[in-house]
Amino acid sequence: MSGAFFVPHDLAAPVRGAPTGPLAGLSAVVKDMYDIAGSCTGGGNPDWLASQKPAQRHAAAVARILAAGATITGKTICDEFFYSVAGVNAHYGTPANLRAPGRIPGGSSSGSAAACGANACDFALGSDTGGSVRIPASLNGLYGMRPTHGRVDLAGAMAMAPSFDAAGWFANAPGVFARVGAVLLESAAVAAPLTRLLVATDAFAQADAEVAALGRAFLKRAAASLPGPIDVIVASAGFDHWREAFRIAQAKEVWETFGGFITRVKPKLGSGIKERMEFAATVTAEQAAAARKICADARTHLRDLVPPGTIMALPTSPSIAPPIHLGQDEMESFRIRVVRLTCMASISGLPQINLPAGTVTGCPAGLSLIGWAGADEVLLDLAASLARHCGIARP
Repeated sequence: MSGAFFVPHDLAAPVRGAPTGPLAGLSAVVKDMYDIAGSCTGGGNPDWLASQKPAQRHAAAVARILAAGATITGKTICDEFFYSVAGVNAHYGTPANLRAPGRIPGGSSSGSAAACGANACDFALGSDTGGSVRIPASLNGLYGMRPTHGRVDLAGAMAMAPSFDAAGWFANAPGVFARVGAVLLESAAVAAPLTRLLVATDAFAQADAEVAALGRAFLKRAAASLPGPIDVIVASAGFDHWREAFRIAQAKEVWETFGGFITRVKPKLGSGIKERMEFAATVTAEQAAAARKICADARTHLRDLVPPGTIMALPTSPSIAPPIHLGQDEMESFRIRVVRLTCMASISGLPQINLPAGTVTGCPAGLSLIGWAGADEVLLDLAASLARHCGIARP
């Protein structure tokens, strides 16, 4: 089942923002993890939805975009408890990726990305713990942002794994994308002139050849707007050490967030989510502590690698969107390949932006730039500059 972008318990009517402001006249959709006053927040699971009362106030991010003039037109489908990068919801269906028909939209912010890709809104709110904005942005041909950890207020949004949770947003146009960032981002911006561009050659090696070639071709087109590229090996021992540590540390926090509810209510969980929750229930404190130590060391390494003035380029996703009807084992293989790339920003808390670099066999693929902590505005400005001066291919 695929198609709809919006949850069955969608808003009864649009929520209109202030008459003036930097987002006035723009429409937005919101992932069903952010509270909207008067409606229940479902988190992708009907049993969770049934246990909730209508929110008394808007989530902080929702309140900000409304105060800036945006109108919210709907609440979007997401993966159950945000625990997937596929965008396939067993209860509500798979939002249609109109830019890659017959293929997944990517998750967990699937409905938000798919709606934006279908031009059903001007911008969309999502969230990103292990890639849930970056991957659907790549697979739907959108600008997508995972900001520096903590720079967007998540009050009134459902938690998943708070050490890694970040808000995020999508847009088709770089100008709108930057305007939304100016509204959502709080203090702690760190300005610096761009002096170094690192090209993560081991990350490029993780991607399909055509996707890697597209990213390198984009960097060549953008050469006049960027510092000279410097090839680097980011993970000398490979990415799986970091990926596995992230998986374990995330799972421990996921179970701390949802384990009580799952144990008590025994909700029906879709394939893939069920197995990940079963694993999360088994993670011990000792295993989590060891994983967090690896993550802390990786965080230090990555932040040292990308100090102020430095950005790093890598493919956002290792491939174009897989077919919707891919088997569970193949989808798990896709997930492993994805998290090898996405775990870097998740662990380090650094900002990462997806640029819609072009298409491979007619399907969108993205190139990412990771910046230093607080470089969010620099990345947003750079996206607009690259769109003006070197052109970004539209799906």
